[in-house]
Amino acid sequence: MDTGSTEGTAEFRLPRSRLANERLHAMIPGGAHTYAKGDDQYPENLAPVISHGRGAHVWDIDGNRYVEYGSGLRSVSLGHAHPRVLEAVRRELDRGGNFVRPSIVEVEAAERFLATVPTAEMVKFAKNGSDTTTAAVRLARAATGRPRVAICADHPFFSIDDWFIGTTPMSAGVPAATTELTVAFPYGDLAATEELLARYQDEVACLILEPATHTEPPPGYLVGLRELADRHGCVLVFDEMITGFRWSEAGAQGLYGVVPDLSTFGKALGNGFAVSALAGRRDLMKLAGLRHSGDRVFLLSTTHGAETHSLAAAMAVQTIYAEEGVTARLHALGEKLAAGVREAAASMGVSDHIVVRGRASNLVFATLDENGQPSQEYRTLFLRRLLAGGVLAPSFVVSSALSDADIDHTVAVVAQACGVYRKALEAADPTPWLGGRPVKPVFRRLA
Repeated sequence: MDTGSTEGTAEFRLPRSRLANERLHAMIPGGAHTYAKGDDQYPENLAPVISHGRGAHVWDIDGNRYVEYGSGLRSVSLGHAHPRVLEAVRRELDRGGNFVRPSIVEVEAAERFLATVPTAEMVKFAKNGSDTTTAAVRLARAATGRPRVAICADHPFFSIDDWFIGTTPMSAGVPAATTELTVAFPYGDLAATEELLARYQDEVACLILEPATHTEPPPGYLVGLRELADRHGCVLVFDEMITGFRWSEAGAQGLYGVVPDLSTFGKALGNGFAVSALAGRRDLMKLAGLRHSGDRVFLLSTTHGAETHSLAAAMAVQTIYAEEGVTARLHALGEKLAAGVREAAASMGVSDHIVVRGRASNLVFATLDENGQPSQEYRTLFLRRLLAGGVLAPSFVVSSALSDADIDHTVAVVAQACGVYRKALEAADPTPWLGGRPVKPVFRRLA
């Protein structure tokens, strides 16, 4: 039964979700299909299992309704079950979804994407971001004949594939020889990056990074990185999985005016439907094609990469963004939310401990302890209070479906959570408010 909200106390419980999580772990390694969705990311026994969603709200199988943030790991930027996206998908479902030859929808989707991201000259679609970032790395290696990949050390995730995962604490199963070919450079530091490229002179195939994250790029940084890549003959790759659409319809490259050689898009591109894209310069992309005289590159060859309904969803998303000014709305909503959360934290005297960061369209929050250090324990306390108030927020990343009332409700719940947070700080011990073990970081060596 839908209770309308989960306003409650420390006795808030999710008995059906708890049982469903046990069923998930019995059959699915990790209990979820993305580690960031794991129940270890939530307070003990308070990881909701979702029944359905509409707009900015989701309902769990216990009947509770939540205002949801970070929807689908940032993929559902228009809100769940968006009618115009569903209409486009339904039109294709009756026409068949996958054929032995390309569908005309592939042509239309490519034309639409390249019109949206005019800095790219060719595009190839896939289903997830890991595939396209790995394809970009392979293409860069093929084009340059170089073995090494330089990743931005300050950005948390690029791919599930060995070249990246081997550099994380979850490196089990990855040969050391593979990991040794991946080197790292710090974000915003051109001198350190140039030193890295000089140290591995003529060995680095590409520089890969998110062009922006919770901080704006320093003035001249992306332009300088572009110049470094050109000077050292390596490929510049922008991972626009998050920045695509949230920064501008054409991604961060469209906003900042710096053109990468290759870029990858996903997440918001399909509003929850599985579609991603590798895009870039024609002379690079054509190496994966049939109309050149060099060695062929096995780039992306996926059975489901061009499912017509997902491509239709992507075209609908791009149309909606352009016609309805979605990016501007995301920024406006984020600014309202950030201001409200900061005011609530300040009113409770915890503004130095609950800190909202990032671009307004992509807000995250930090939970700091009495010494100003990041704390999983205080994050647990905060998440627990948000859940009890009907707010599901592993981040504060907004969707355009949020209403002013949703944000007002969120801010009110945050204010209540800040009151508990202050008590824990005064006690210098959040343990009594945790309700069990603390939440855990995604990347850790041991389960």
